[in-house]
Amino acid sequence: MAPNNSLVIEDLLQQNIRLNIVQVLIMIFLCINFLLILTFFKKECFHTTTRYILFAITLLSDSCILSLTDILLILVHFNISIPVWLCIIISLPVLLCITVTPVTLTAMVLERYVAICMPLRHGELCSSRSMMHCILIIHSISSVPCIIIFSTFFASASINFYKQYHMCSVEIFDISQSHLRTAIYQIQFLIMCIIIVLSYVKILKVAKAASGEDKRLTRKGLKTVVLHSFQLLLCLIQLWYPFIEAAILNFRVYENVRYVNYIMFYLAPKCLSPLIYGLKDECFFRALKTYNLFVLYKRNTK
Repeated sequence: MAPNNSLVIEDLLQQNIRLNIVQVLIMIFLCINFLLILTFFKKECFHTTTRYILFAITLLSDSCILSLTDILLILVHFNISIPVWLCIIISLPVLLCITVTPVTLTAMVLERYVAICMPLRHGELCSSRSMMHCILIIHSISSVPCIIIFSTFFASASINFYKQYHMCSVEIFDISQSHLRTAIYQIQFLIMCIIIVLSYVKILKVAKAASGEDKRLTRKGLKTVVLHSFQLLLCLIQLWYPFIEAAILNFRVYENVRYVNYIMFYLAPKCLSPLIYGLKDECFFRALKTYNLFVLYKRNTK
């Protein structure tokens, strides 16, 4: 009995340490995102520039995912079951935001494509009015996986099932097909990858034909497209871990793998993606630095 008790205590201690580490990481990532969002709202010129508006959407989307998945993690850690209908309400924005970020990154690539390959139409296509339509299109495309997943779920689940108490996880919506969610996301991400590659090829052709200042701007646009491709790759990484977890049969190993996967394939990309763009963009980085120095100066003078 004593060895068994010590193992149980050791497991509980490990789980608590893991939870605390995740909470610290999420707080750090949310603070970084909050700082970037605050910088966006403080600078008026960002409110009328297409790529900064799209960048702000990715920040808000990632922050939403981090907050809601943290709530789900805490519920699972403390073995708190909730009604399925409440789980649906929490999971709906999570499933939506998972796709919003990569779709927005694809829109950012298309914006660079229009700016470089169709400069005369950039002002018209990337106006404030068009931007509102673009945001609606982004969220409409992002809602497609949600509609398919929940339609399948609603068609398969009985009315009594919604009243039952379960550990809340998005996996409970895959009752008819275990990898339906991952398959939908993979198809969507494949389409986005094709769009990014085609945009890169088109911009590359323009870069070869350009000269002088145009060549410099075009090469800068190419670097931006490569950066967005890397950001999209970070988003794609989170699709790998369901397959890794499915291959693990030992429960103790499964718990360890899931913990590592959550940090490496879920949390890290959600922070690295916006941070890389925020630091890489000269105008945004300058505004971020100015705002932070201003805040520090005000605190010191108080």
